Amino acid sequence: MFVTPAFAETTPTDGTTTETGVAHGEGHGGVFPPFDPSTFASQLLWLAITFGLFYMFMNKVIVPRVGGILEHRRDRIAQDLGEANRLKEESDNAIAAYEQELATARKKAGEIAQSARDKAKASADAERARTEAELAERMVAAEASIADIKSKALADVDAIAEDAATSLVKHLLGGAVTKTEVAAAIRAAAAK
Repeated sequence: MFVTPAFAETTPTDGTTTETGVAHGEGHGGVFPPFDPSTFASQLLWLAITFGLFYMFMNKVIVPRVGGILEHRRDRIAQDLGEANRLKEESDNAIAAYEQELATARKKAGEIAQSARDKAKASADAERARTEAELAERMVAAEASIADIKSKALADVDAIAEDAATSLVKHLLGGAVTKTEVAAAIRAAAAK
């Protein structure tokens, strides 16, 4: 409310305050009302009533709700822990099965590799034996061919030696020699 100068002049100046309309010093004797000893009994009564109502409200409404929430959380935590333990056991079982399958696969791979090595070795041994047999056959054939060529060459050498000896005797000595005599002489010389 606005106080105008006209209103300010018309306000009573009898010692009352403008806020409460009570004169200064009247009413409570200058003491803060909650600390006034004359009102202690009623204040204690209202305190007891208010405390009782608040206690009943807490006991009937708040505490059961909080207890229900705590119980629900406790059950949820226990359920989550049980689920976590179950999942941990499943993962442990899955890991164990995986490791078992991995060990089995490694063992099988080792067996397959060993089998492949054995087959390759057997195949290589068979190929080597076949090649060695083929080479041995070729060697025998080559030796036979060489022996045949050698015998032919030696036969030709004997014939050439006989012809040469016959020609030499004829030219050097001027006489005739029979082939039998020349052959016997060459054999005798070759035997020494």
